[in-house]
Amino acid sequence: MWLVNISWLTQNYLNILVATVVLVLAVLLAYIFGDPSPNYPDKLAFKLHPTVLMGNFTKRIEPHFKNKNAQTEKALGVLLGLTVIAAFTLPTFFGLWAIYTFLPAYLNILVYSFIAVILLKMTLCIKLETDWARAAAKAINANDLEEAKKYSHFSRRDSRTLNGSQISSAVIESMSENLIDFKLSPMMSFALFGVTGAIAFRVVNTLDGMVGFKTKEHINTGWFSANLDNFVNYVPTRLTALLMIIAAAILRMDAKNAWRIAHRDHRKTPSRNHGWPMAAIAGALKIQLEKPGQYILGDALELLNGDKILGALRIRDVTIILWGLISVALILVVRYWFFPI
Repeated sequence: MWLVNISWLTQNYLNILVATVVLVLAVLLAYIFGDPSPNYPDKLAFKLHPTVLMGNFTKRIEPHFKNKNAQTEKALGVLLGLTVIAAFTLPTFFGLWAIYTFLPAYLNILVYSFIAVILLKMTLCIKLETDWARAAAKAINANDLEEAKKYSHFSRRDSRTLNGSQISSAVIESMSENLIDFKLSPMMSFALFGVTGAIAFRVVNTLDGMVGFKTKEHINTGWFSANLDNFVNYVPTRLTALLMIIAAAILRMDAKNAWRIAHRDHRKTPSRNHGWPMAAIAGALKIQLEKPGQYILGDALELLNGDKILGALRIRDVTIILWGLISVALILVVRYWFFPI
């Protein structure tokens, strides 16, 4: 009995070590190696990226879930979401399970870890955003608006009429949203549910980006995907805002103002979730973020320029570190009892 207990403890400590190493390496790789740029959609690396595959698969099958009856179409929207989630999570789970179960001892850990790091890294996007943000900041500070506009398009707004402050705002807003969708939520999903959890989150977030719009085309088939994305991001967005405030304090920025603006302005955005980190970062940087005709966050206490983009990057990076520590703590708890691959 004593030997059995020792074996059980050893296995769980090994699970904790493997999961922690996978998380750390995936995040480091995301900092070092960028994802394929959407500016070059014809490149094979872009076409084969999991997020692109998820989006294309959703786009291809959505027409088969249409119906003239709104309630029936909503029910089919649930089936659409579950179908896409299953199409990507089940192969991930059973593939990693087979590797860990059937390969010889220790070789299974090495192969599993290698594949897990690659898959988890593909749910994250750090370097591409960093490069774009720095390039935008440099162009704005040089008053080269035509160059700066090249990096504001990932905020999903028409950049043709934007000035330097508005471009800075667009970039910082996008960084705040992407901090949840392409960094922190996948990390937490991995900590709780393993690589399969991170892939599942990426599918849910991609579904929301593909069909989660209140348009005539997607209002019914996309309602489930949109609400599921809101649900899974409910806790991460609010925790992120809190960590941003702590990051602001660490960086000696205005943490008190970050808290005040987050509490005051988080409801002003159409998203029930992303207003929290966007408002928090506006307060920390003492700037006003604006999407013309939709919302204004924060107070214009300081000039919104390229330097504020760099400040937002610093807040983002410290927040990722703090989130990483929380994720490791979750791994310690979860992997001690389970080993979800």
